[in-house]
Amino acid sequence: MSRMDGKRPPYDLKAPGPTGSGSPMHLPRRGLFPRLDDHLVVPELTREEIIGGRRVVSMPAKPPHATQHTRLDYVIEPNVAPGYQAATDLLTRHDEESDFASDTCVFKDGADPETGARYLEEIAFEVVSEQNDGLVTEKAVRMHRRGVRRIFAIWVKGQRICEWASENRNWRLLDHGASIEDPCLVKPLAVAALLDAAAADHAVVEALAAKGSPAIQERDAAAKAVGMAEAILQFLEARGLEVSEAQRQEILGGRDLDRLRRWLRRAATLASVDEVLSGP
Repeated sequence: MSRMDGKRPPYDLKAPGPTGSGSPMHLPRRGLFPRLDDHLVVPELTREEIIGGRRVVSMPAKPPHATQHTRLDYVIEPNVAPGYQAATDLLTRHDEESDFASDTCVFKDGADPETGARYLEEIAFEVVSEQNDGLVTEKAVRMHRRGVRRIFAIWVKGQRICEWASENRNWRLLDHGASIEDPCLVKPLAVAALLDAAAADHAVVEALAAKGSPAIQERDAAAKAVGMAEAILQFLEARGLEVSEAQRQEILGGRDLDRLRRWLRRAATLASVDEVLSGP
């Protein structure tokens, strides 16, 4: 049964050790599992999944499940660390009796040298709305047994986020103020970003900045240029130097940071705005 009583034991949201560091009964053993891509159902031609030998129809969603799933994908994709990739509805053969997909997952790039197939997902996310809690829990058990390191569930009713705790076969409720740290992620991901639109936007921007995104770098450079231009105008006006409208527009339109720095230095000593703006 899922733990939903609001009582949370203390625990760490940092990534656990590598797969295989737990007790022997939880170690994934490749020889006991079929290949990840040896499917029981036909991908992309059926809505069926198989969980524990039972056929389950994966139905199209409506709000709030569909909207929550979109936010989840929006946040996870930019937060994926280099060397990993995210996927939606990635079908995985989890055991002899199960062939199903998580809502969103992250797995390593390339092919697993031991199998020649893709790598198993390392972290997985489930969005839970009308689904039976027992079914979600069974999926978590089977994913963990297959070797998925971390499994999260988002209950859209009640806005709860939990992580599967294999040691006691239960769900741990996550505090909205906590962060999820994992090698698959470029930086710690705020739990609130999975629920709140503003927090989601912030998490995306921070992740892109951490990756050195050219778009974010251009945005930051533009913001710095505007700040320097405004500082130059304030300096000139404080010294009592008259700035024409054309000169004001030239300063505010400047985007070359080196030139703006020169103008700022000149604004402290030169006698006129023409002198400040003249020259290279």
